[in-house]
This record gives sequence, C-alpha cells and structure tokens, in this order.
Amino acid sequence: MPDAEDVRRIALSLPGTTEKIAWSMPTFRVAGKMFATVPEDETSIAVRCPKEERNELVLAEPGKFWIADHESQFAWVRARLDAIEDDAELRDILADSWRQAAPPRLLEAHPRLGLPAD
Repeated sequence: MPDAEDVRRIALSLPGTTEKIAWSMPTFRVAGKMFATVPEDETSIAVRCPKEERNELVLAEPGKFWIADHESQFAWVRARLDAIEDDAELRDILADSWRQAAPPRLLEAHPRLGLPAD
C-alpha cells in the first residue's frame, strides 16, 4: 500500500514537478499548476480529474475514489491510499493528473506519460 512518501517520490519524478506547502499540506505542481495534494492525515491524495470522468470513476470504485464536498465544483477527485494497489497504479493516477496540468512543451517532450498502455 502506497503512503505519503511514495506520493512525494513518484510525483517529484514527473518532469518539471515541484513541491510547495499550501494550506498546511504538500502540493505538487508542474509549471506552477497544482496537480496533486496530500491532504489531512495523509491517508488520501487529491488529483485533477475531469468532472465528467470523475463521477464515473467514483461510481465504478467508491471504495477507492470520492469527491470532497469543498472540491465538488472543481475538476478534482480524492483517492484513498490504502485502496491503491501498488506504486504502478499510484504512478498512473499521478501521471494522468500531471498531464492535465502540464504545459504543451512538456506534453510534447513526454507524449506517452500518463496515457494508458497500448
């Protein structure tokens, strides 16, 4: 089961990522845009997720994903760390969120990062 240190290690391995403390929690950013946070008691992560996809995600895996009340109007979803299978799944989740925040130059330099494997 991944923990907050795994989130930090994997997030910071993504191109152009920096860590910044905001709202008393670690946030991870690419080109200044936040793509992940480790909120509250470090048992979950918040990541970017298009609204139309996040509802399907929560319905498909309610034990893993949920929408925090204060984030309901934004394109973010939470994931319980103890429900994430391994580092590979955590990396997929973080890389997908990274893609949504990364600028075009980084997306062009890393075209497959965060996309499902063929």
